[in-house]
Amino acid sequence: MYAQLKKEGVQVFLNAAGLEHASIGICVKDISGKETISYNADKLYTPASILKVVTTATAIEILGAEYRYETTLAKDRNQKNRLLIHGYGDPTLGTQYLDNVPNAFVSQWADRIKQSFGSTENIDITVIDDYFGYEGISDRWIYQDMGNYYAAGSYGVSVYDNTYQLFFNTMRRDTCPIIVKTDPKMKLDFRNTMKLNTSGQDNGYIHGVPFSSDRLLTGDIPAGRTAFSIKGDIPNPGLYLGQVLAEQLSNVGYSIGEVENTYDRYFKNMYLREKESFTEDVFYRHLSFPLKDIIKDTNFRSDNHFAEHLIRTIGRVEEPDIYSSSLDAGIDKTISFWKSKGLNTTALTIFDGSGLAPSNAVSPTFMCDLLMYMKTNSKYSQDFLESLPKAGFDGTVKNRLKDTRLAGKISMKSGSIYGVQCFAGYYIDGNKTYAFTIMVNKFTGQRSQIVKAIDKLLLSIF
Repeated sequence: MYAQLKKEGVQVFLNAAGLEHASIGICVKDISGKETISYNADKLYTPASILKVVTTATAIEILGAEYRYETTLAKDRNQKNRLLIHGYGDPTLGTQYLDNVPNAFVSQWADRIKQSFGSTENIDITVIDDYFGYEGISDRWIYQDMGNYYAAGSYGVSVYDNTYQLFFNTMRRDTCPIIVKTDPKMKLDFRNTMKLNTSGQDNGYIHGVPFSSDRLLTGDIPAGRTAFSIKGDIPNPGLYLGQVLAEQLSNVGYSIGEVENTYDRYFKNMYLREKESFTEDVFYRHLSFPLKDIIKDTNFRSDNHFAEHLIRTIGRVEEPDIYSSSLDAGIDKTISFWKSKGLNTTALTIFDGSGLAPSNAVSPTFMCDLLMYMKTNSKYSQDFLESLPKAGFDGTVKNRLKDTRLAGKISMKSGSIYGVQCFAGYYIDGNKTYAFTIMVNKFTGQRSQIVKAIDKLLLSIF
């Protein structure tokens, strides 16, 4: 009888408004790995951000829950007045999340630098931000996304979430929205083609490529605001960090000479047999938050920036050569790792770590198998479970199943890009544990209709 009710619940879902033309995959497995519900579960679907489940699980398995990123401050042995800032991929430096004070590290670093450099010295600053190379974005990302904060590049040095806010005054109706400032302050060249709307919706986009200061503004934003903001990506975060630190040191009396990053040096070295390198006398090591905190924040907020650093870190651990693609190595290692655990990785095609690329593809069965592995075989099972927000309470799923009997009993990751809505996670109630994945591609109608239908499906299943 119970099984029949579940089948009826699935059929009601399949007949829901907006799903007439959609591709739908459903998989539910119990703690033993037995499949209790399956609907096109071995087909491939675009996962959107539930791909972060794969990335964060792989990261904690390979790197460990207590792994911390490092950024070092050093003197150049061959040029004593040169400060070297060497980044190893920390996505949390100056983050506004994780209960962090974004600018605290700048004054802390300045204090450390004072202890190593005389106050009368002229300091040159070089930021070594080539740990991941400079392939900061996936070549499968689309133009509409690039330049926006959620498609920020990932580099050996990242700062302030590689994000700035762009503020507008939209009180005048006879012109485009007037640019007021960026926060943090930086020099960017904006071509403004934005319009105003009366709907109150944010339909504004910032377009641009990494390492270019040119930015195109398109779309429309609400009229009648004295301070309305949208967010973009910092195009050259390593160099920007050098400039921020230079200003701090200048304010405390240092004379600053050249400020650069290793972008030009990297491409100059790329095809040389004998590559130039720095000899560093490290005098300070800045450590990130532990990985278990980073993956929790990644999944709670669905943070693309953190996820992209994670997959590149996996890659760089596997392939240390900075002139190799850390992204490709991270993808290869992710696939080979799960294949070694017995999962069918022919059902996993990925081009990034965040799920932003529409070309990504995975099956519901693969997702459920990974979730069951993490629950039953991983020594980091509890840390991973705690990284998934609870429906009705946390993160991107705080409004899902709210005030229902499933609130707090389902821990899951959501995923959404245009035409895609997915959820993957666990139902845990006492001794009962299930892994589930629901994937909907190419739906029509309103997204709100689809997520409500999925809520009803979950209530019928569990």
